[in-house]
Amino acid sequence: MTQDPALAASSHPYDALTPDMILDAMEDAGFAVSGRLFALNSYENRVYQVGLDESPPVITKFYRPGRWTETEIREEHDFTLELLQADIPVVAPMQLDSGDTLGRHGDFLFAVFQQRGGQAPDTSVTDTLYRLGQWLGQIHNIGALRPFTHRPGIALLDGIETSNRLLVEGGWIPTDLRPAWDSLIPDLQTLCAARIDEAGPVDTLRLHGDCHAGNILCREEQMLFVDLDDCRSGPAIQDMWLLLNGDDLERGSQLGELLEGYEMFRDFNRRERHLIEPLRCYRQIAHCAWLAKRWDDPAFPRFFPWFGQPRFWSDQILSLREQLSTLQSPAITVPGQY
Repeated sequence: MTQDPALAASSHPYDALTPDMILDAMEDAGFAVSGRLFALNSYENRVYQVGLDESPPVITKFYRPGRWTETEIREEHDFTLELLQADIPVVAPMQLDSGDTLGRHGDFLFAVFQQRGGQAPDTSVTDTLYRLGQWLGQIHNIGALRPFTHRPGIALLDGIETSNRLLVEGGWIPTDLRPAWDSLIPDLQTLCAARIDEAGPVDTLRLHGDCHAGNILCREEQMLFVDLDDCRSGPAIQDMWLLLNGDDLERGSQLGELLEGYEMFRDFNRRERHLIEPLRCYRQIAHCAWLAKRWDDPAFPRFFPWFGQPRFWSDQILSLREQLSTLQSPAITVPGQY
C-alpha cells in the first residue's frame, strides 16, 4: 500500500511545527489564545508572538529538537530564575499551568516569556558601558555560586578543531580554496594556544554566553538581559568582548569602562584580556560550522543563501588572515593597567 504523501515523515523536525500545533501547545499550557500568531526572527529555535484573548501578547520559544537535552534546558531556566531572584534584570521563562517553566507538546519542548520592548544599548556611550559592567559583575557573582552540571563549557582549541573538521570533512570549503584554508588553521591554532598560555590559569563560571548588544534591551534608562539560550561555563571575558568594537585603543578604553563598573561588584583577572582574540577566532569558525550543521533546515538556505558560494569562503579566508595578524600583535590594554 502506497503511503499518502501528506502522511510521510517530515524532512526536518520543524516541518511538523504548524500554527495549529503552536496554538494547541499554548492552550494546553493554560493560555487563552486569540488565534493571532506572528513569527519572530530566530534561526536556532522557533520563536513566536502569540496573541491572548484578554492579556498582552506573550513570546513562546520552541527549542530546536536535538540541540539541548531537557536537563540542559532546565539548567538554563534555573540559572535565569536565579538571576531574577537576585533582582538582576533578565527575561525569565513564565510558569505554566503545570507549575513548570518548560512545556512539552509532541516532540517539542517550549517556554513562554513576557513580551518586553526596547532597543540595543549604545556601547559608544561611556555611562552605558559602566552600567553594563555593573550588571555583568552581579550576573557573574550569581554565576560563580555553583557550576553547571550538564551544560557545556567553552573549549577554545578543541572547539576550533571540531568545527574545522566538520567543515573540511563535509566538503563545505571550495576545492580551489582548500590550500589557503588548510594553511591558515594550524597557524591560528598555534597562536591561539600561545595567547591562552599568556592568560594563564583562569576561573570559569556560569555565563550569559552570548552577551552582545542584540541580547540586551534598553528602555527608559533600564537594561534587560534576554536570551540565555547559549548560557554555558567559561571565563568572565566571554560576556564582555562582544560588547567591544573599534581599534585596539578604542576597545581598550571600552573594556576599561566595563571593568570600572564590573569591579564595583566583582574582581576581574585582567590577564583574561589575552583570551579575546582566541575567543573571536573560535566564534568565527564555529559560526561557519553552525551554518553547515543547520543546512538541512529549510530556513537556512533561504536566509543564508551566500553560505554555499565561493565568495563567502574567500571572505572568510581574508577575515581569518586578518585574525592571524591580530593574534600576532599584543593583547589590548586597559588605560592605566598592565
